[in-house]
Amino acid sequence: MNKDYHIKVDGHSNLVRDNRSNAIINTDKKAYDTYKSLKNSKILDKKRIDQIESDLFSLKNDIGEIKDLLKEVLKNQ
Repeated sequence: MNKDYHIKVDGHSNLVRDNRSNAIINTDKKAYDTYKSLKNSKILDKKRIDQIESDLFSLKNDIGEIKDLLKEVLKNQ
């Protein structure tokens, strides 16, 4: 960050305003790293849940097929 273009925001030690774009920028790297870590954790949790749902759907189909085969075996006895 070029300090010539940034002005501290009053009352916020980790915020600066960019003079060129007028954007507020958070300079707290630890908070940003924590945010990224939480976001990645949520993405991994979502993938895990999606995989569990897929596995469950597959198991339900397999059980349905087994039930149909058992009914067929019992019908033919």
